[in-house]
Amino acid sequence: MGENIFVIGLDEENRRVLDRLPWASGYRFHGLLTPEELQHGESDFEALLKTAQHELDAFDGDVDAIVGYWDFPAASLVPILCARYGLPGVSLEAVLKCEHKYWSRLEQRKVIDELPNFGIVDLDGEPPAPPEGVGYPMWLKPVESFSSELAFKAGNDTEFAAAVAEIRAGVGRVGETFGDVLEQVELPAEVARVGGAACLAEEALHGVQAAVEGYVHQGEVVVYGALDSVNYPDSSSFLRHQYPSQLGEEPVQRMREVAERVTKQIGFDNATFGIEFFCDPESGQVALLEINPRHSQSHAELFEFVDGVANHEIMVRLGLGQDPARRPTRGTYQIAGKWYLRRFEDGVVTRVPSAEEVAAVQERIDGTRIEIVPRVGQRLSELPAQDSCSFELAQLFVAAHTEHEMVQKYQACVDALPFDFAGA
Repeated sequence: MGENIFVIGLDEENRRVLDRLPWASGYRFHGLLTPEELQHGESDFEALLKTAQHELDAFDGDVDAIVGYWDFPAASLVPILCARYGLPGVSLEAVLKCEHKYWSRLEQRKVIDELPNFGIVDLDGEPPAPPEGVGYPMWLKPVESFSSELAFKAGNDTEFAAAVAEIRAGVGRVGETFGDVLEQVELPAEVARVGGAACLAEEALHGVQAAVEGYVHQGEVVVYGALDSVNYPDSSSFLRHQYPSQLGEEPVQRMREVAERVTKQIGFDNATFGIEFFCDPESGQVALLEINPRHSQSHAELFEFVDGVANHEIMVRLGLGQDPARRPTRGTYQIAGKWYLRRFEDGVVTRVPSAEEVAAVQERIDGTRIEIVPRVGQRLSELPAQDSCSFELAQLFVAAHTEHEMVQKYQACVDALPFDFAGA
């Protein structure tokens, strides 16, 4: 019958990726909670937990693994459910040490020096003021959020005050629920004092953005891939993530070393992770930006294009308590990117590419897959999980044999995808 693997928030696209895994015929994938139930951080966490347990208890068969690839609350539901059903998994405390951006910085500071100055903003201060020792330019962000939501860059007191006003108004949406989950573990005094609905400020990092993906199995840290993050010109919004990284070996090796130190310090084990960095290609120095204590589903097809197998295989094997062992490294293409077609001003969508138009582009340009984000009639500013300065129109997976060829393919796709807007 196969092993029963429950995937929190399983959606159709990721089901297709999972079904293409080697040995997929030996697995039975089951959805646990819907993506819609998980996409609202203000959802009642205990209610979600009870619903998930009810679904698992009602299942007629063995529950062999529980895995997930979404941010909070899914990232916190996985360790709780694994513990309750006696399944392999990472501890809730380790996940929260990564999820809570301030707690994460405190832990990182114990083992690495490559960090910006940081501190908690007093959201009740009048007038609001940066934390002592944190200078401009700086980033302000909730200690827990989705997809850069409520993240603002401030270069002076005026921009700082405007950012604080926005964060103050919205931080409770996710933060209050997150605070409830924090109560399930023993917190350091400085973390308990700020809670889950707090704002972190940290000095802006500089350099080239990159990331590593890896896993820890029975205490052994393995980094299986390094990726580049490329922004739109003069913007903090991502243009693309590309695999493999085009940086030299020195910064990639340094990222590996930092990843090993911080995951061991946090006590992260039996799960996958992603860690984002800013790198100086000339000196090889790296500075840690953020730790994501979950599996990266958004990069699955990049690994599938280049390595021949999606990184989902690692998530599944760890969920079953298996050593992922050595990954294949030979796919059809040499490089692949996840591109974000964006618009930098608001408007109402009056036209998006039809399914037939999208299919025609994918058939004409090999190594491509396109997902349209908004629907006709939608106002861009009402889209969920957008960054603070742009709106996603489409996500495009583009694979090629060289970086130059990949760029050309992307532009050809964009040229063939018609969007229209009304108003601002």
